[in-house]
Amino acid sequence: MTPLQQGQSVATTIARVIIGIIFFAHGWQKFFTNGIDNVATGFEAMGVPAPTFSAWFAGLVELVGGAALIVGLAVPLFALLLIIDMIGAIVTVHLDQGFWASDGGYELCLALIAGLIAVGFASQGRLSVDGNVLAARQKS
Repeated sequence: MTPLQQGQSVATTIARVIIGIIFFAHGWQKFFTNGIDNVATGFEAMGVPAPTFSAWFAGLVELVGGAALIVGLAVPLFALLLIIDMIGAIVTVHLDQGFWASDGGYELCLALIAGLIAVGFASQGRLSVDGNVLAARQKS
């Protein structure tokens, strides 16, 4: 592996773990801090369609998807699910608030989508479950 490839692998790992921590924390908050019923009530107040389903979907995808990103497991799949989660958040909640996150806008959602696209379609390297599975397959 060239120094450039090593740098790309380390950068991808760092980005993947940071994004995973962000989503894991938000999923944890939905289930264990706020409570999923309170999240559903909040979603209903914001006009989110199917608020109970949406709360469970967002909470599970963020919690499980965040953990999966941290360890590098099924990264393309969970990146896609988290992108869907963020698009849903933009369309149902943030779009009407404008761009700036400080005003409740979609700025942070777009940044997370960009990070998910970059990480989700990159080689995960040795510091991931996906990378180790791929390496094991190539050896056999």
